[in-house]
Amino acid sequence: MSYREILAVSSSLLALMPAASWAQTATPAENVSDGASGIEEIVVTAQKRAQNVQDVPIAISAFTANALKERAVADVASLSNIAPNVTLDAGTPFSGSSSVLSAYIRGIGQNDFAANLDPGVGVYLDGIYLARTVGANLDLPDVERIEVLKGPQGTLFGRNTIGGAISVVTRDPGKEFSFRGDITTGRFNRLDINASVDLPITDTLGVSLTGSSRKRDGYLKRIEYPGSGNFATDPDAAFRANGYDSSSTEGGQIEWSLRGKLKWEATDRLTVRISGDYLHQNQQGTANKLLATTESQPFVFAPTADRALVIPGLGATALYDGASGLAPNGFNFAGLYNFCIGSTTAEIAARNATALCGARGTPLNPGQVIGGLASVNVDADPSNDRLPYDSRYILADKDKSYATGLNFSRMRVWGLSMTLDYTLSDALAVKSITGYRRLKWATGLDADGSPLRALEFSFSLRNWQFSQELQLTGHALNDKLKYVVGGYYFKERSFLNDYVTFDQGLLQIFGPNLLHTENYAFFGQADYELSELISLTAGARYTKEKKDFNGGQSDLNGFNYKLFNCPVYGDPCTTALGFPSPTEPLRYYVPDTQHATFDNFAPKLGVQVHPSRDIMVYGSWSRGYKTGGWTTRLSNPLPNAASFTPEKAESFELGVKSEFFSRRLLVNAAVFTTKYDGIQLNFQQGVSPTIQNAGDARIKGFEIELVAAPADGLTLNASVGYSDAYYTSVLPQAQVAPNALQAGVFPGAPLPKTPKWKFNVSPRYEYVLPNDGALVALIDYTRTSKVWNDSERAYALLRPATDQLNASLSYRAPDGHWTLTVGGVNLTNDRYLVSGGNQTAAGLLFGTYNRPTEWYARLGVKF
Repeated sequence: MSYREILAVSSSLLALMPAASWAQTATPAENVSDGASGIEEIVVTAQKRAQNVQDVPIAISAFTANALKERAVADVASLSNIAPNVTLDAGTPFSGSSSVLSAYIRGIGQNDFAANLDPGVGVYLDGIYLARTVGANLDLPDVERIEVLKGPQGTLFGRNTIGGAISVVTRDPGKEFSFRGDITTGRFNRLDINASVDLPITDTLGVSLTGSSRKRDGYLKRIEYPGSGNFATDPDAAFRANGYDSSSTEGGQIEWSLRGKLKWEATDRLTVRISGDYLHQNQQGTANKLLATTESQPFVFAPTADRALVIPGLGATALYDGASGLAPNGFNFAGLYNFCIGSTTAEIAARNATALCGARGTPLNPGQVIGGLASVNVDADPSNDRLPYDSRYILADKDKSYATGLNFSRMRVWGLSMTLDYTLSDALAVKSITGYRRLKWATGLDADGSPLRALEFSFSLRNWQFSQELQLTGHALNDKLKYVVGGYYFKERSFLNDYVTFDQGLLQIFGPNLLHTENYAFFGQADYELSELISLTAGARYTKEKKDFNGGQSDLNGFNYKLFNCPVYGDPCTTALGFPSPTEPLRYYVPDTQHATFDNFAPKLGVQVHPSRDIMVYGSWSRGYKTGGWTTRLSNPLPNAASFTPEKAESFELGVKSEFFSRRLLVNAAVFTTKYDGIQLNFQQGVSPTIQNAGDARIKGFEIELVAAPADGLTLNASVGYSDAYYTSVLPQAQVAPNALQAGVFPGAPLPKTPKWKFNVSPRYEYVLPNDGALVALIDYTRTSKVWNDSERAYALLRPATDQLNASLSYRAPDGHWTLTVGGVNLTNDRYLVSGGNQTAAGLLFGTYNRPTEWYARLGVKF
């Protein structure tokens, strides 16, 4: 037996070994069988040139348009169940919007939406990088394919792809006139409409137009708390927000979109593609549930004599226990609220809390000063009695809530792009990708699940971005050398406005934040075929980035002034209390614009071994990074801006891609290990979720994906992913000891949003009827082990192991002009928390459950 044959057999056996002895996947394509010819081939552009996915030495999960539709994938987040070692959730904690994408690949990602925080998984639309997690959960009405690339992709895709990249490729206009569309109805009064038309204008010029709309009622119902009408409350406009819309249900969907694409083959060398898209969303916010209350957590008001604060002209003012007025176990605003409304004037004065329980607001905003809370429930006047905040508002039913406050999500986003492909010669081509996008977003969320305003969030974001990329691709030395070199320029500007109301306005956060980013990069990669057996890859990217940031976080209630009984909003109180700007007495954040410059060199090396025509074994080493920035969410003044440094990852991967039996069986697998340094995570500090570098981690795992067509009409897709992601070191300020509420953060603890195991199996059978029509039956089952939804690993936010089952049955007419499909999603009705927040300082923990079981029926036409 020759050495080639030995290596081929060894590689095949390795690919087919059980999961326990293998480790990480270079994923196979998500395909359907086309009968006797075997499994459909998918062409991807993961290396900036068109290649069969089986020839790319990268772990990729690729999904065709037909596979996405059959498996009920309507947006990017829906891919989560069918891609191993990938966690994609629609919404992040307290964003209140399903248009925000929380994306993690192999334990690395981002679970926030703030403009000053960058994603760890890059999302691309026709080659255009989407800089914000807001709007990244793309609707998918007319795509050609989606590529999910795993592991650091910094060499060819750039910064903020430290975990991986998701590339959405839309369909080009066809050469002939055609129309395709579908209408879907289902539970919760669902009505989805998609329509796409191809309009050939000349032999070389064509246009496609696509429109879609989504409408669905909310699945969480708001109900009235018994007797709540007998208690006093504050008017909506008493506290600032980006809107005051409310609703009787939560989790509903109303949006529509338009997309157009022009393809012009100007010459036999030049092809021009111009695309435009627009999305309008005006719908309910995410469905939020109150999970637990912590109003009984300790809080301290007794002054400490040895911590007296001496203010010129005012004498000594008590400074309460803790460095910033915080009790040893955290300040609890729900406890303070309950204390104010339920204590006599004398009891309040004895705790030195008269100012805290008094009028809310400050003279600096006279139009928003409202009455105090002191003693309203014990003053013998029942007309001003208020409901306390405690566990009475917790409902066992996951789809009911006593909430009455904000619930809305509005977004308008549009973009233009132009791609020029020019063939310089038979061996050389140049590509230009130009993109501009603009986004406007606003959201409101009642997190407390009660008739009170114990915790309400409202955010808005305005963003624009411009990018330009040039690629030069070619081949030489009788096609033994293939290469790509290029340059990239990116610029964006974001303005994020935060409003957060704690416990009837005892704390009123107002946070305008302005961010400007500009970066450029140069990159290149070469693949050289040493022989038919061995090929080598080498690439690198250099990135230079500049960021400017101005944060304006403040408290409109002036809580610190009241806490320290310092009634002068200005000096001498402002300086004595540590506020950074005497001219802006309520401002926590330093007034100066912050500047930072980052640069990074991201190399990649790889080797590929081809023991046979149908088997490739590859190994790679790569590095990636995610840029740094500044923490913005402050609840106490700081003398300077708190910053965080970039994340860095170094990854080793060994994989195999193989096909057998005349392409009736595809088996792809990979094993990886990643050294992950400077992890940026949100930690709850008092009332503020602040980003910081938590420490370092090690991530090890594997993936195996299989596509089999054992008989005509029968296709089986299956995958398994395993990730062991844990901290190797944790900085002292980021360590959280285990306690009754949370499992904590310490060396050896697992990373958030990363299940150890995920298994998916999806059999599909197509039966051809005597009239040449066809019935297609598909089942999609995913088992995912438990997931910690937050950094501190709160028990109430733990996502247990889940079992998701989807199924559908379709009839396709003999001429293929129409199809009828009926199906169900989440048929096991397995409910779990998609995201959630641990706001112990406000007195509660909250979260969003996934959607319940839903049926749907779809009629599609094509001609």
